[in-house]
Amino acid sequence: MTVAVELVKALRDKTGAGIMDCKTALEATGGDLEKAEQILAEKGVATAAKKAQRETNEGLVEAYIHSGGRIGALVEVNCETDFVARTDDLKQLAHDLAMQVAAMAPLYVDENEIPEGAEHNPQEVCLLKQSFIRDLDVTVQDLVNQAVGKLGENIRVRGFARFALGE
Repeated sequence: MTVAVELVKALRDKTGAGIMDCKTALEATGGDLEKAEQILAEKGVATAAKKAQRETNEGLVEAYIHSGGRIGALVEVNCETDFVARTDDLKQLAHDLAMQVAAMAPLYVDENEIPEGAEHNPQEVCLLKQSFIRDLDVTVQDLVNQAVGKLGENIRVRGFARFALGE
């Protein structure tokens, strides 16, 4: 099946995936944008799983200060190369994560950090398990997986700190 260039461009703009990946997904779904987007999301998860064991020694620290200056957050996001660390996509991911930390006040990066015997709901206290504040249908882990699929490198949230006046 031949896929219209406009459809490929629309899917690429929406997902940030590569042109060939978008074209292949659209061909597999007969031109259905929603199904193609699901295929690309699943591919991002598969890509993230394959790259999960790679070392992440580069990256960046992003700061977010909420308007009024009463709440702030710092987030360390690591990747494999300094080239990816300088991309706008990784910078945007780090900014979104810092904003998430400021807004939702997680206690841990993931559920592996929860102390044994603690009775916390991981969806509330773990950053990667929380729903993303800009799209509640997507978890923060999904957001990271999408970045892994788009950038082609392993990405890890190493840590964060949240500051609020009076807390």
